[in-house]
Amino acid sequence: NFFPINVAPLLSSLNFSSLTINIMALLRFPAVLLLGLSLLFMLISPSHSLTCSSQNFTNNKPYANCTDLPSLTSYLHWTYDSTKSSLSIAFIAPPAKSDGWIAWGINPNGTGMVGAQSLIAFKASNGSMTVNTYNISSYSSIVQSKILYEVADMKAEHSGGLMKIFATLTLPKSTTTVNQVWQVGSSVSDGHPDKHDFKPANLNAKGTLDLVAAQSNGTTTSTNTTAPTPTPTGSTNSTAGGPSSNASGGESRISNVGFYAFLLVLGTFCS
Repeated sequence: NFFPINVAPLLSSLNFSSLTINIMALLRFPAVLLLGLSLLFMLISPSHSLTCSSQNFTNNKPYANCTDLPSLTSYLHWTYDSTKSSLSIAFIAPPAKSDGWIAWGINPNGTGMVGAQSLIAFKASNGSMTVNTYNISSYSSIVQSKILYEVADMKAEHSGGLMKIFATLTLPKSTTTVNQVWQVGSSVSDGHPDKHDFKPANLNAKGTLDLVAAQSNGTTTSTNTTAPTPTPTGSTNSTAGGPSSNASGGESRISNVGFYAFLLVLGTFCS
């Protein structure tokens, strides 16, 4: 007899079936929690986790190339017709706030916003989307005006928290590369886009678009390179674009289906 006391009555008083159930419930809880978290991640803004190659348009218009721009969680789809020197684009980005604005443009003489020939889209007072041309001459004001390029088929859309700009620009003959800039803003006052932030993501919203390389490849390409950060002067009223509190477009996005599948299988196994 290894026990100095009689433990038989004590053991017989334990409810082993209830104890087993409680232990199984504790083991199952992490699996349930894991499954719930995986489902939650799958529901978080799926439209913002898409890459350009998975995006579609209401008119089903195809573009020869697309790129995930390196900042402001923005995307550019484009087709360049060298015979007509025409550049058809679809620019997609989430505004800094729901009533904000987005902008895309070409700077023929520099890499920053000053001098950019821009297209800016936002919600009009009646709630419909509007897009206009802006020749950004300074950081002090954003005034609707004609730009250096002929623009056709210009329109804007809004869905799923994203704004979209569509347009076709006629470029000078023999254009091979352009300095592109893009921005997002948080508000519009009396039909005029307000200033954008000057955070790193905003200041890095520029790059070089290689039209010839993209045309020769005939595939989805990413040809953006980050240009030197401009030093804004005067008022912080931004041009052709606005702020964005979003991190750069290269930030990690939870979009790996295999990862979700792994979590689901693991949760089922643990349960």
